[in-house]
Amino acid sequence: QVRLVESGGGLEQPGGSLRLSCVVSGIIFRIYDMRWYRQAPGTQRELVADITSGGSTNYADSVKGRFTISRDNAKNTVLLQMNSLKPEDTAVYFCNGFHFRTNRNYWGQGTQVTVSS
Repeated sequence: QVRLVESGGGLEQPGGSLRLSCVVSGIIFRIYDMRWYRQAPGTQRELVADITSGGSTNYADSVKGRFTISRDNAKNTVLLQMNSLKPEDTAVYFCNGFHFRTNRNYWGQGTQVTVSS
């Protein structure tokens, strides 16, 4: 059974930091591209950051310079360090694992991030 379990969300003030964690089981983690998406109420789910199986990273323009994605293949974990948080970062954040060759795609249940004073 494939499981992606996010944690680390919560309420933070503008300018603060949060670190999201996603622990993965049931797949060969190291061969998957890992992504963080977010979805705010009334909006479409958007890609925030991704890290390939080789360790290359990409970010949405809205989070560049503030968010950092990383992975620990030994712990089957992908992290999203979020600094200088803004109210517009408020959303449910989802962890995603994607394997290009097989087109397998897995999602976590999401974790709420709220940025408010």
